Amino acid sequence: MMEGSSGALQSYVDKWLAAQPAQRIALAFVAPERHPGHIALAALEQELLGAAYGIREPHVAAAKLNWWAEELAGAAQSGGRHPLTQVLFDDDRAVRIGSERWVAPVLAAMEQLEEGTAADFAGQLDAASPLHGALAALETAWWFGEAASPERAARVATLAHLAHALRRLDDDAERDRLPLPMANLARHGLSRNELRKPGASRDAAVREQLHALAAAWREAARLPGPLSVFRTLESREGERLARHAAGAADPLQALQRARPSGGMAGTYAAWQAARRWQRATGT
Repeated sequence: MMEGSSGALQSYVDKWLAAQPAQRIALAFVAPERHPGHIALAALEQELLGAAYGIREPHVAAAKLNWWAEELAGAAQSGGRHPLTQVLFDDDRAVRIGSERWVAPVLAAMEQLEEGTAADFAGQLDAASPLHGALAALETAWWFGEAASPERAARVATLAHLAHALRRLDDDAERDRLPLPMANLARHGLSRNELRKPGASRDAAVREQLHALAAAWREAARLPGPLSVFRTLESREGERLARHAAGAADPLQALQRARPSGGMAGTYAAWQAARRWQRATGT
C-alpha cells in the first residue's frame, strides 16, 4: 500500500483498514504516495481508540496513552519515535497545527477511561464527545486548515463510535461502560446478564438506540464544517448500517454481520468527498 514504507508502518495501516474496510475505496482518491500523512493520521486515530476502548485494564490503557502523550508533545522537536509519528511530522502541517491539538485526544481518552454507563443517549454523546471531538478537530485542521469548523466532523465521529460500540454489545456486557444507556435498559427491563441473550427486550432496546443514532445523524447533516474523505465514508457506513439494522428482525445480528457497502455508491461518495476537499484546499 504505502510504497516505500516500513513493514511496521504498514501493520498500523492494515489495522486501520481491518477496523474500517470501507476506507479501501478512499485510497483511490487519497493516494498513499501523495498523501501519506492523511493515511498515517487515520491509523494514529485507530491506535488511540484501541488504547481508549480496546484495553480492559484502565492502568494498562493509561500507561499506553501516557506514552502517546509524551510522543506527540515532543514530536515537533524530535521528529517522533513511532512509525506513524515519523510520517506525520515529516509534513510541515504537523508543526503548524501545534502540540496542544495533537495531545488533546490523548488527554481526553485518559479522562474517560473509568467512566461508567451513561444515563441516557444525550449523556452518551456528552461522554464520548471530548475524545472524538478532539480527534475530529485534529483531522479537520490537517485536511482543511485551522480555520475550518470541526463541529460536524466531531458529531459524526461520536455517532460512528456509538454505533461501533453497539455492535459489541454482547462482548462488552460485563464492562462498566455499556453501549446502551441506563434509561434504555430500564425501559426494556434488561439486566446486564440479559444483554448477552437474544430476545424481544434486547431487540427493542437495540432498535431504540439505532433510531436515536439515525435521528442524530440527520441532525448532524445540518452542522457546519467539512468532512474528510475518510470521515465521510465512516459516517456514511455507520448511518447506513444503523438504518438497515433498525428494520431487521434481529437488529444486533444485522449490525454484527453487515458488510461494507462498497460498489458504485461507495465509490461515488468517496469521489464527491474528494472533490469537496480539493475545492476547499485548492489541491
